[in-house]
Amino acid sequence: MRKSILKKDITRKKSEKNNIKNKMPRDKASGRKTILSVVYIFTGLFILMMGYFAHFLIFKSRDVINSTYNQRHDVLAKRVIRGKIISADGVVLAETVTDDGENEVRNYPFDDMYAHVVGRVLRGRTGIEAAENITLLTSYSNSAGALYNDLIGVKNPGNNVITTLNHKLTKAAYDALGNKTGSVVAIEPSTGKILAMVSKPAYNPNEIDENWDRLSEDQDNESPLLNRASQGLYPPGSTFKILTALAYMRENPDYLDYSYNCKGKIEYDGMVIHCSNNRSHGKVDLKKAFAKSCNTSFSSIGKELSMDGFRELCESFFFNKDLPAKISNNKSRFELKTGSSGVKEAMQTAIGQGKTLITPLHNAMIAAAVANGGIMMKPYTVDRIESAGGRVLKGYIPEEAAVVMSFEEADYLKSLMRAVVTDGTASRLNKLDVKVAGKTGTAQQDGKDSHAWFIGFAPINEPKIAISVLVENIGSGSDYAVPIAEKVFEEYFK
Repeated sequence: MRKSILKKDITRKKSEKNNIKNKMPRDKASGRKTILSVVYIFTGLFILMMGYFAHFLIFKSRDVINSTYNQRHDVLAKRVIRGKIISADGVVLAETVTDDGENEVRNYPFDDMYAHVVGRVLRGRTGIEAAENITLLTSYSNSAGALYNDLIGVKNPGNNVITTLNHKLTKAAYDALGNKTGSVVAIEPSTGKILAMVSKPAYNPNEIDENWDRLSEDQDNESPLLNRASQGLYPPGSTFKILTALAYMRENPDYLDYSYNCKGKIEYDGMVIHCSNNRSHGKVDLKKAFAKSCNTSFSSIGKELSMDGFRELCESFFFNKDLPAKISNNKSRFELKTGSSGVKEAMQTAIGQGKTLITPLHNAMIAAAVANGGIMMKPYTVDRIESAGGRVLKGYIPEEAAVVMSFEEADYLKSLMRAVVTDGTASRLNKLDVKVAGKTGTAQQDGKDSHAWFIGFAPINEPKIAISVLVENIGSGSDYAVPIAEKVFEEYFK
């Protein structure tokens, strides 16, 4: 009897509990869902905010800090003497001095030699002066001394920027270019360090204020404010045959058996392409065609290449893309495309004519990639940051931009480029004590003299330097670009 009563009691309590649950207001359950939705929304917003914050710190903060609209610059300039910019071999390239009126003046000891790569601070910051602006206006001097200077109203010395630029090599390039219009770029293939960057005509940043009207209006039509090394776009001429040869190698595994009979010219649908001086090279293999810069052979190759494959290869070399460099640059252009380009354009493109355009910096990077076994490094101009007292605050580590070809492909291209020096259009360089590899180019223009090109590297077995030389509207690469390259190589290896 007692067990029966207990059992009924338990059943009754369960029933009451279920009734309570069933009687729970629907709006209370709905309220819980609303609260959860709000929690999810704010959690999502928090994650997005943190993601953007991380993206800002990694990718955008430097640009914002260096922006000319950042008022922090003005505050720092009142407390800090702008630091020095120094070459890799210890030469001061830019410094702040005091004039007779006790005014701070930015001084560039070598006038126009470093105008484009080091840059300026007046009339718009450019070059390293712009890229490292906040660094130069930041002081990491002795904290006690800095505090004392602040108290008595004396400025602290800013940090110094130690560049990758070699002053002796830069001067050799500057002198070799002379009064010609063009540029010279030198890179260390294994790291991407820019050893020299010269562009002419240039301007004197010490006199930028008094000459600004003439320079900005470009009254002489010389574009002296333009850094031709990284912003000038030119048809690459026969230097582009490096990429044409690589495209042919990838599409034809039997490329070592290549053979062509050069008769000095080739015709297609009313278009005629000549070899230099209508010279007939006779029967050539790929190495001889490359060494002699045989236009008919390479335009014949271009006729057979896959346009889309060629375009994909060139874009893997950063055509139609921003170069992975902090230096202000223009995109090199490759426009050959299935559906919108014809065979004539393909033949012209294969020899570096047509619509293809490239910067001298980009061409130097291509030469450096061949020298470096197929690995293209990111070019850079700042090696480290030091305090005014010489303490290293930050060092820059070389970074890969891309693996653009296999080691085997690079090795074969090296042999082609070496043949250009031993038995081809850059034979003048064969007299140097160091073994040089390279490629000349003569980029033709309608109604004007050709642009002269040379790109190359040395020594061939353990490359230390890759260079790109461009001389505007002057003639062949063999006659005008190669002698400039020769002087740069001589300076580097002496």
